[in-house]
Amino acid sequence: MHLLHRNRTLRRSAAIRSMVAETLLTPNDFIAPLFIDEGEGVAFEIPSMPGYFRYSVDHTIKEVKTLWGMGIKSVLLFIRCRDEWKDNTGKEAWNENGLMQRSIKAIKDAVPEMVVMTDVALDPYSEFGHDGIVKDGQILNDVTVDALVKMSLSHAAAGADFVAPSDMMDGRIGAIRQALETNQFTHTGIMSYSAKYASCFYGPFRDALDSAPGFGDKKTYQMNFANRLEAINETMADIREGADIVMVKPAMAYLDIIREVKNAVTVPVSAYHVSGEYAMIKAAAQMGWLDEQKAILESLTAIKRAGADLIATYFAKEAAGMLA
Repeated sequence: MHLLHRNRTLRRSAAIRSMVAETLLTPNDFIAPLFIDEGEGVAFEIPSMPGYFRYSVDHTIKEVKTLWGMGIKSVLLFIRCRDEWKDNTGKEAWNENGLMQRSIKAIKDAVPEMVVMTDVALDPYSEFGHDGIVKDGQILNDVTVDALVKMSLSHAAAGADFVAPSDMMDGRIGAIRQALETNQFTHTGIMSYSAKYASCFYGPFRDALDSAPGFGDKKTYQMNFANRLEAINETMADIREGADIVMVKPAMAYLDIIREVKNAVTVPVSAYHVSGEYAMIKAAAQMGWLDEQKAILESLTAIKRAGADLIATYFAKEAAGMLA
């Protein structure tokens, strides 16, 4: 044979493969989700998420310091609200002395440069486990948006760098942006869950925060997984309303959506490597069916290759360690 090009030339050694790699994964790409609980000295391992914990604030601070030392620049906070504080208004969500607000302040005091992002949705605070206020079995949009605005302002006042609305109510990005501007929180960004699908891969997350819906499902506000163009419509609407970063959730089963969104927008694109995707890799590795470290890096690289500029992942700490 007389070939003009031999593609294997660029795969001949590890050094050459690294030199011509098209996608480079670094700790700068990661957002580390953190689950926070009331109390002190709490480190509760989530049964459906082996190796991942729900921490009290004191342990959370230690974890944040470790993550920062590993080169991870951002955390995304979720809190577990006690049952006695849950209702159908979500008022605990904007309690200035609430767990989220205290956690934000504590993290910013301990590691001021850490980028703190906060979940904005009512499901942890709802007696129904839904992302919005419920009436006659329906999830109300506009009154929920009013509640989300109050929640976002309280996070901004506590020092959050970004609020991250994950509820999928119509118009909430514009309402939150207007409220932030009106109240002089002009430095607070919005990372919008723009294309959040009604997915079966959220199960372990709901175990972590005890936030499973008490009736029905979330299909009247989260997206149909059969749809592609709808993701673009949702994302472009959020950008017009003032989103700084847009998100696709989940990630691995939606790589095509990540690429579609990346091709359509000029703002940073994030993707959420969700709890069920984490649990699948952990379970298969525990059974000896795949190499855990290789599966983690291959999965995260695929998400970035698809177009994600940022990846929220429960593997952030493990991946940063491997990359080091």
